Amino acid sequence: MKIAVVGSTGRTGRQVVRALQENGHHVVAVVRDPGRAGDLGADALAVADALDQEALTAAMAGLGAVVSCVGPVPGEDKGVQAAASEVLVRAAAAAGIRRCLVVSASGWLVDGDDPMSRYLAKPILARVLREENAAFARTEEVVRGSRLDWTIVRPPMLRDGRARGSYHQRRDGNVRWRYSIRRADLARAVRDLLGDPTAVRAVVSVAG
Repeated sequence: MKIAVVGSTGRTGRQVVRALQENGHHVVAVVRDPGRAGDLGADALAVADALDQEALTAAMAGLGAVVSCVGPVPGEDKGVQAAASEVLVRAAAAAGIRRCLVVSASGWLVDGDDPMSRYLAKPILARVLREENAAFARTEEVVRGSRLDWTIVRPPMLRDGRARGSYHQRRDGNVRWRYSIRRADLARAVRDLLGDPTAVRAVVSVAG
């Protein structure tokens, strides 16, 4: 399948590009700044800002799916992910793409959490990450409201390092007693869920 990865130069996006290619997919890395692509190694590059609907539509033309790894970036507008999601769903529809997977986060929700997370850790984090959490909530609202064949993936804290080779998933809440996942394992989960017909219009929490 030919797949666009938006946000492909970030730490998660780079891992997603590699994981998809390992499965034989043709990956088009959608980048805002080609100078940051470096050794990304995608099959093709398309230059488009995640907030530029016309450019994003052109970048995705003729492809079969899109993965969004756009997330909050230190020093930038904390609402960029929500704004980008609105552009993404319109651009995907205009480009004729049905399949869409968006990486969100599990930290702003407590469904399925263990007592320590629910009553101790997350109330504190909710105050510290108020704006980021609002952006995740708005992102999911936009994606759910689209007519795309979407999947929302919710990881907990992201860590770097080599893949452990496994991950846990849950579809009725967060993965209990699991507080992080390596980006490389998240990328494999993204790859697996993108090809899983049971994940269409599903919200999936994944953790290491």
